[in-house]
Amino acid sequence: MTVSRRSVLAGTTAALGVAGIAAAGAAPAAPATGDGQDYLIGCGMADVTGAVAGQGMMGYSELDQVATGLLSRCWARAYVIVDRITGGRVVFVNADIACLFQSVHLAVLQRLAQRFGDLYTERNVNLNATHNHNSCGGTAREYAYSLAAYGFRRNSHEAEVSGIVAAVVAAHDRLAPGTVLLGHGELHDAGANRSRVAFELNPPEDKAEFPDAVDPAVTVLRLRQGGRDVGAITWFATHGTSLTDHNTLISADNKGYASYRWEHDERGMRPGAGPAAFVAAFAQTNAGDITPNLDVRPWHPTGPTEDDRVNCALIGERQYQAGRAAFAGARAMAVGGVDAVLRYVNMGDTAIDGDYTPDGKPARTTPAMMGAAAAATSSEDNWNTQLPFLFEGETNPVVSALGGVSAPIEQWMRDAQAPKLIAVPLGILPPRPWVPLVVPIQIVRIGDLVLASGPAEYTVVSGLRIRRLVARALGVPLGNVLMQGYANGYCGYVTTPEEYASQQYEGGETLFGRWTLSAYMQEFDRLARALAARVDPGRGPAPLDWTSGPQPDLLPAVPPDVPAAGHGFGDVVAAPPPSAAAGQTVSVTFAGAHPNNDLHTGGTYFEVQQQAGGDWARVFDDNDWCTELHWSRPDGQPAASLIEIRWTVPAGTAAGRYRIEYTGDSRDSGGAVTRFTGASPEFTIDR
Repeated sequence: MTVSRRSVLAGTTAALGVAGIAAAGAAPAAPATGDGQDYLIGCGMADVTGAVAGQGMMGYSELDQVATGLLSRCWARAYVIVDRITGGRVVFVNADIACLFQSVHLAVLQRLAQRFGDLYTERNVNLNATHNHNSCGGTAREYAYSLAAYGFRRNSHEAEVSGIVAAVVAAHDRLAPGTVLLGHGELHDAGANRSRVAFELNPPEDKAEFPDAVDPAVTVLRLRQGGRDVGAITWFATHGTSLTDHNTLISADNKGYASYRWEHDERGMRPGAGPAAFVAAFAQTNAGDITPNLDVRPWHPTGPTEDDRVNCALIGERQYQAGRAAFAGARAMAVGGVDAVLRYVNMGDTAIDGDYTPDGKPARTTPAMMGAAAAATSSEDNWNTQLPFLFEGETNPVVSALGGVSAPIEQWMRDAQAPKLIAVPLGILPPRPWVPLVVPIQIVRIGDLVLASGPAEYTVVSGLRIRRLVARALGVPLGNVLMQGYANGYCGYVTTPEEYASQQYEGGETLFGRWTLSAYMQEFDRLARALAARVDPGRGPAPLDWTSGPQPDLLPAVPPDVPAAGHGFGDVVAAPPPSAAAGQTVSVTFAGAHPNNDLHTGGTYFEVQQQAGGDWARVFDDNDWCTELHWSRPDGQPAASLIEIRWTVPAGTAAGRYRIEYTGDSRDSGGAVTRFTGASPEFTIDR
């Protein structure tokens, strides 16, 4: 398409609601200036780290995985892209969290509306998660996911919502004329198919697209303001499970590590430091059946090494290097402009035309049902299982003989879910469905790049089938269409009907039955055709209001703080060694307070400081991958806290005198919070 298409878009934006430029806080779109910068570009990031101690974690749904500290902070990275000719704009946000729950999505949209009016809406805002499995739990109001973390945790929920909004505001405030370039590459050693037995059931023409049973595509948007690079978004499919269920430190896993590496290499400063900061997001695509644990060993998640922490860095580094290579080769796009369209679909009851099913027969989805294979967990990414009597591949081949045994699951639901052995009927549990049934699907177009965005984990072949339909409807190359999973909500997995039949973990978590993918294919095809024809598809059925309602809370109240016996707040309980060298770990323990009293959002719990003249200068803090914060209760002291800070000295660290400074916040019986600090004895780093 040429500029004539953009002229048409300029005349039709109002019909699809993409004008809206005069909303609160917005500047009117400027006409193209002839400088080749046809976009306004804005990039921003903000801290979304929630509670790091004493609360459940999100990702593995293991009740014994309770947070005991912090490895790295979690961030929301936001990008606003505005077409200067039409005024159309889109927002893309990638957050270092396990899932972008619909309850969080709706809360963010409410706050954006309060600040910006109708400028940023569900139609043109895309929120998605990196799917790291060591983020803060309890952020969801959906019962299936809040109960997995001992209930709803308002502190962590608020950290995600407010952090995502802050990132969007930062990107909006930094809008300036710029360009968008598109790069492509491949990466073959950062993921492996963890459900090969299911993948092999697909037709030969599908498997031929993925000779190694993985999607190796690396896609990068390179964002520039004037002649300066300000951001990058890299898409690649691999799970955020390098740090396994043995880990209890909040972290951003392999994609967070890749972002950290790029941002620090590019700008040499702390995240969010100043308006010139470079923002590098690493987003997911169809990673549903792809693990970073390359050995693919049941109940032994390792590879390429036996050390999960090393693996996290290696898989992150490989994504970083592949992203930078595609970034370096990025080129101007043939098609300009931005578009977006969104529609809600009742996945709990969708009639499906035979054009979208493998056998050509009409089909239907059902309310969400978790299978026994899902309850058993993914054996390739977990050391442990909560229910050892269940296993992947467990099916119920005689469901018709079991009708009525587990009421209120009706027979037609069993038929549509077969051969799944239903463990939990999530979609029909009281007092309301435990997972969303009415969910958003969205298509975002940025020049040549198209994102088909859905609220689930799509296997590589299920993603391929949706991509084919969207590419055909929009008349674009298949390689320029990505399946953006983990977007705007979360409701389990999506396998192909063929994969579903084997009832591996992914099939057991394909909640709406074996025709789930067929329903998504139908609805994405309809949505893409509406976008191509510039027809408003309508909003669809209204989603359930997940922003309010009663919430379970299974954790006891945290007692007021008292210092560890024999100490005051901030005292050093265990001092660091007098000297250390690169590769060694320096540790200091303080008499501290509960970290959840203040999350230090946008700040830090501690600093590694180097003496410079007569002052102490920060060189590392709690966001750096060479540091760790560990929280514990001293034996027999249920209200006291010990804070251990570890620093593994990186290669190249300058020789000199160092110390570690800790900042804590104690809460008394009246709820008042008092800040205090403590500093370790000085120690030297030798050459």
